[in-house]
Amino acid sequence: MTVLQGLEGAVNFRDVGGLPTAGEPTAYGVLYRSDALHALTPAGLAELAGSAIGVIVDFRTGAERDLAPDRRPDARAIRDEHLPLLEGAMSHIVTEAVEARALGDHTAFGRAAERAMASLPTLGDLYTQMLAGGARTFATVARLVAAPPDPAHPAVIVHCTAGKDRTGVCTALLLDAVGVQRDAIVADYAQSAANLSGPWLDAMLRPIERFGVPITPALAELIGGSPPAAIEAALDWVDATHGGSAAYLRSGGLTDAELASLRARLVG
Repeated sequence: MTVLQGLEGAVNFRDVGGLPTAGEPTAYGVLYRSDALHALTPAGLAELAGSAIGVIVDFRTGAERDLAPDRRPDARAIRDEHLPLLEGAMSHIVTEAVEARALGDHTAFGRAAERAMASLPTLGDLYTQMLAGGARTFATVARLVAAPPDPAHPAVIVHCTAGKDRTGVCTALLLDAVGVQRDAIVADYAQSAANLSGPWLDAMLRPIERFGVPITPALAELIGGSPPAAIEAALDWVDATHGGSAAYLRSGGLTDAELASLRARLVG
């Protein structure tokens, strides 16, 4: 099984191995993060099939999945863990757009976007809202990494639509819980903005512009940005309310033994 360096067709894919802790760096080939897998090329599908990935965690809502279903290799089955988190930056707009398309209402997307524009949250606020109700979901992901259900394919990939918000918060929590240095966690999170810039972000903004909704800096950041201050605010909230990411995951049901296994898998 190869350790993936990339996944052709995914623009925000990466391995979280090699990040510094107080001891050994994080292991490669254990936990990957990505944007949605709906655009994987045949080469990307072959890379996925030949990898050690045995679980794909998808944080998208059902509507998001219907709009852009993940592509999967025919060569082997990979477990699908659908753990929807509603607090993706644009998930509410996507949901309304899918419903509008089903009804043939071509103006509904514009109305949904206008409503969102009237009360745009900051990414930091979005993340703390997500964390307030997401402990069990994030603990489930930690458990899948700690005790892979398929020992022959023990790696896990987590993704949402952009791979920066729901995926970014989850990845930051797991890394923080096993002792990855905070500045390295922030740097990994911040990398997403560069990965998403260009064609991916243009494709996300174009439908909004078509409906006459102005693309403000705040909206562009919400869709494609990953400013360090946002994930710092999320981790500060975890520290203030739970005393750290490990305690936060325990509040979602992760046991001490599972936490130890998570550390062993991610750091060794």
